[in-house]
Amino acid sequence: MELGKIFNQAFLQGFAGRDIGTKEIMISLIITAVLSVYIFFIYRAVTRKHFYSKNFNISLAVVSLITCGIILTIQSSLVVSLGMVGALSIVRFRTAVKEPMDLGFMFWSISIGIMCGAGMTEIAILTSLVVTIMIVVLEFVPIGKAPVLLLVNFGDSSDTEEELERAVEANTAFHKVRSRNVTGGVTDIVYEVRLKDEKALSKAVADIKGVNSSTVMSHDGEISI
Repeated sequence: MELGKIFNQAFLQGFAGRDIGTKEIMISLIITAVLSVYIFFIYRAVTRKHFYSKNFNISLAVVSLITCGIILTIQSSLVVSLGMVGALSIVRFRTAVKEPMDLGFMFWSISIGIMCGAGMTEIAILTSLVVTIMIVVLEFVPIGKAPVLLLVNFGDSSDTEEELERAVEANTAFHKVRSRNVTGGVTDIVYEVRLKDEKALSKAVADIKGVNSSTVMSHDGEISI
């Protein structure tokens, strides 16, 4: 046999897929479905205190099954897999993921589909257990108390500002001026503060002569410890 024919035959054999039986397909899909339901309940439990999207949660389970089906198809025929890659490359997802935890669950769901589709169900199960343990453990890790913003409006007076500074310093563990605006004899000042007692701070600021209004509000900035 000529060297060219031997090379072509070896090349084509390298692209030959393997036959996957119905039993193997069913087992992979069933295990994927079980793990998908497991992810569904874990996501619902984790996001119970935050905004919960049932549609997104359902999509997590569906994505696992779809990914598993794609991997099974790729294994059956590598030639078909090349066409599938080309077809999937035109898909564009433009929906922004707002919560970082949602992105983690999406990757978890996709990885489960890949593992089960490739026949590595043990890795899929162990990965799910380890991820769950990590979520539970890290949920109990204490975080620093988030700072809040104190907005104060008062007449443009040095005495009033000095009293305000003393009141803020006495009732906060940390404070920093973030903004100061003076318009027509009226000053608007914004403090970033770490509270000791919110009620005590509000009362102390309100009792200062010359203060027109004060507001304590939270913000979505990063927490500094």
